Amino acid sequence: MSDKPHQNLAIIGHVDHGKSTLVGRLLFETGSVPEHVIEQHREEAEEKGKGGFEFAYVMDNLAEERERGVTIDIAHQEFDTDEYYFTIVDCPGHRDFVKNMITGASQADNAVLVVAADDGVAPQTREHVFLARTLGINELIIGVNKMDLVDYQESSYKEVIGEVEDLLNQVRFATDDTTFVPISAFEGDNVAEASENTDWYDGPTLLESLNDLPEAEPPTDAPLRLPIQDVYTISGIGTVPVGRVETGILNTGDNVSFQPSDVGGEVKTVEMHHEEVPKAEPGDNVGFNVRGIGKDDIRRGDVCGPADDPPSVAETFKAQVVVMQHPSVITAGYTPVFHAHTAQVACTIESIDQKIDPSSGEVAEENPDFIKSGDAAVVTVRPQKPLSIEPSGEIPELGSFAIRDMGQTIAAGKVLEVNER
Repeated sequence: MSDKPHQNLAIIGHVDHGKSTLVGRLLFETGSVPEHVIEQHREEAEEKGKGGFEFAYVMDNLAEERERGVTIDIAHQEFDTDEYYFTIVDCPGHRDFVKNMITGASQADNAVLVVAADDGVAPQTREHVFLARTLGINELIIGVNKMDLVDYQESSYKEVIGEVEDLLNQVRFATDDTTFVPISAFEGDNVAEASENTDWYDGPTLLESLNDLPEAEPPTDAPLRLPIQDVYTISGIGTVPVGRVETGILNTGDNVSFQPSDVGGEVKTVEMHHEEVPKAEPGDNVGFNVRGIGKDDIRRGDVCGPADDPPSVAETFKAQVVVMQHPSVITAGYTPVFHAHTAQVACTIESIDQKIDPSSGEVAEENPDFIKSGDAAVVTVRPQKPLSIEPSGEIPELGSFAIRDMGQTIAAGKVLEVNER
């Protein structure tokens, strides 16, 4: 781990606009992927007749390794800049993006939106920007990529900027803080070093823009919330739940409660990286032991919090959702699986209360009969078994979810209010 402050960064944008290549390039330029690995991928890419795809290969090989695994974990791609230590939470690929953005143990603080200079704003560009706004991303850096394909012309760059600004205004993203950088992830222009090919541009490089991002405040003053990923039995210690502290602080000696299992006790020990520590803070992955808790008392998906301010358990909750892809329409009574933090629970959409105009956030229709791909709506949801979830206005880290069905992410959303059981 680095001593620098940490940022979670999402790399978003349309599927063929060069996200993989950009991520590979960032990892390479910051020394996070050694030269020989890139060389190996370069040879592999050339053998397959895809010369030039070596950076994308770095990412795709990681993606494939993940595809074989079943868990929805984020491939942690990490790199350091002068100011920050970054974790890339989106590894390109539309399906992963949404899942990771939402249930990823890490909410992205900021995002790089990749838009190809030769193509401009595409359907997924819109969707990702809208999602980013719905999920509370604060700052966007826009990488206008593939400048090499438009001969580094300023006019093409300006045209794309115009399109992107229109899009940001439509979804009410504050454009004043937005940085635009003309880049070629493939050639390396303006990623780590200023390019001679764009002598008309005098702004920061992409890495400089990342250094300039505002520092995220760790949510230490919120109440403790620690979603459980696994529960182990370790000889000599006993039952050890493992998870990542999302908010608040876990101290030895604290009295904690696990919801919805509704058991609790005193924290005896907290371990991080196989060393005992007195406390754990947001972002720390820990194992801990609680007096009187057995292996069968708690499970993955439980959330640990203070005994005097336990995690909420929802009877029903109201949420704002964005439907990304669904083959037909969604009506009241639909029961897909909701993925929230480490929990996966089938939930029924009891009612569709309002349809929201995605571009303005205003209510477009009260109590619509159905919603379909591309729609945003406020819905009332009833979990089929106990689920601990929080309003995103109070504890954003535990207030968002992805909805999956038929093997794909069909919608994403955030919790507006919880009606506790």
